[in-house]
Amino acid sequence: MMIASSASVVPPDARSSAGAVHLRATEHPLVMGVLNVTPDSFFDGGSFLAPDAAIAHARSMIAAGADFIDIGAESTRPYGGAVAISVEEEMRRLSNVLPVVVRLGRPLSVDTMKAEVAEWAIRQGAAIVNDVWGLQHDSAMADVVARYGVPVIIMHNRSTADPLIDILADIDAFFERSLAIAARAGIRRSNIVLDPGIGFGKTPEQSMTTIAHLAHFQKFGLPLLVGASRKRFIDTVAPAPADRRLGGSIAAHVLAALNGADIIRAHDVAETVQAMRVMTAIRSRL
Repeated sequence: MMIASSASVVPPDARSSAGAVHLRATEHPLVMGVLNVTPDSFFDGGSFLAPDAAIAHARSMIAAGADFIDIGAESTRPYGGAVAISVEEEMRRLSNVLPVVVRLGRPLSVDTMKAEVAEWAIRQGAAIVNDVWGLQHDSAMADVVARYGVPVIIMHNRSTADPLIDILADIDAFFERSLAIAARAGIRRSNIVLDPGIGFGKTPEQSMTTIAHLAHFQKFGLPLLVGASRKRFIDTVAPAPADRRLGGSIAAHVLAALNGADIIRAHDVAETVQAMRVMTAIRSRL
């Protein structure tokens, strides 16, 4: 089922919003700016529901140095409280924002776990699919990604956190399942990014362990993305509400980059870009 948008469909030869999509860090880790057009995201829910506000925020993140914009219309907040929405509602929230942001000159990633939404977004010009259930929630997602030949971010997730498991082994097994699904569908391995899913189905301790051992996942030979921005594990170390966790977010992202992250997904683009560039400049003096 497809839902028409008030915006025109982008022709097939213009579906990548900025030409070839580069997924590997070169001079310094790439930064993905978060654009939530949701009322209930854990940090900025409701801030960018109005299309004009969302588009202005996308422009400001690009001006601050974002390499990608990641737009999501359904909250997947990792600590509970998110309200599931229909395909129709998710497309409605995206319809007046996504096609405009596509034309701002950065590759656009659509954060969705629904194949119908992903296909609609790709046809509107989205260049990347960001699936928080790593192709394992919607059985049609892998086929959509393969058919359009776009990159996909495969994120590890669990329905509940289990403090007794070996979280690195659990992430390994999840990635293996997702990569098998991708291979069967015909998704090119060069179009896959792995995200260990900080905060999703993990205790705070497990989230920190995952960042500390991020290099463990380099064995897959694929780009790694880390999104630790404003997440709850920061509060367990240095108590603070989400709007006062910028320092902890920067610390986590710098360590993730040092441990092999190619892409950092962040709410605070200007500060994150600055941190990545300074970290890289200092490391170059070693």
